[in-house]
Amino acid sequence: MRVGILTMALVVASVVAARTASGTLASGQPAVTRAIAVLVPTEANSVSGTVTFTKVPAGVRVVADMSGLTPGLHGFQIREFGNCGAPDASSTGGDFNPSGMPHAGPNWPYRQVGDLGNVLADASGKAHYDAVNTMILLDGPTSIVGRAVTVHQRADDLKSQPSGNVGPAVACGVIGIAGP
Repeated sequence: MRVGILTMALVVASVVAARTASGTLASGQPAVTRAIAVLVPTEANSVSGTVTFTKVPAGVRVVADMSGLTPGLHGFQIREFGNCGAPDASSTGGDFNPSGMPHAGPNWPYRQVGDLGNVLADASGKAHYDAVNTMILLDGPTSIVGRAVTVHQRADDLKSQPSGNVGPAVACGVIGIAGP
């Protein structure tokens, strides 16, 4: 399944191009307004879920639903590469950081694009996340489409460099264009 998701992400990433003034891509395709990642567990984990990214007037709304987590906080990040192929998701690289900013909290003005903060898993291991992000883009040269989103073993401390001391990934998903 990981190979299929990776292949889909590579195809999607190759289609993403600069948007024209009419709201379409240079290829004539409509601008990306919605993206999705299906989370699959890393080796020896059982976390699964989905993350959707929807363009809204204030930015991009990120909604995630996950299960199989240990109760408590877990770091939640957009990663540089859309490659969940390594058993530990290390193939995703570091946090997505096109502007060279320090790691910080999701609402801080100077932070990496990939800094989403934490998700809180309840006693049954389920987590829900719903926030509008002002730094994420769904098209253009700093788009998150074709990259990966990861959920981590530990809470993001929102300050340790380069990634908040989150520990290994417990789930990974490649971000692709979603249908309407």
